[in-house]
Amino acid sequence: MKSDAKLLEALALLERGDWQQAHAIVQQHETQDAAWLHGIVHVLEGDLENARYWYGRATRTFSADADSELAAARQAFDAL
Repeated sequence: MKSDAKLLEALALLERGDWQQAHAIVQQHETQDAAWLHGIVHVLEGDLENARYWYGRATRTFSADADSELAAARQAFDAL
């Protein structure tokens, strides 16, 4: 699916610390996975209030530990 490929691209960008480019991708998608990545974008940006909003949209428990969240996202996406 095309959106899955774009979300994988966004995840790779986040893993490299390029949250600006990742943000441009995730804000174009409305899935829970995109919302989770969107939340991680805002954690990396330092906007924790906005990150909490996106974690809520993803129905995930908020975490400000970006490294752990990126590892969990990578594991979840690799399992698809």
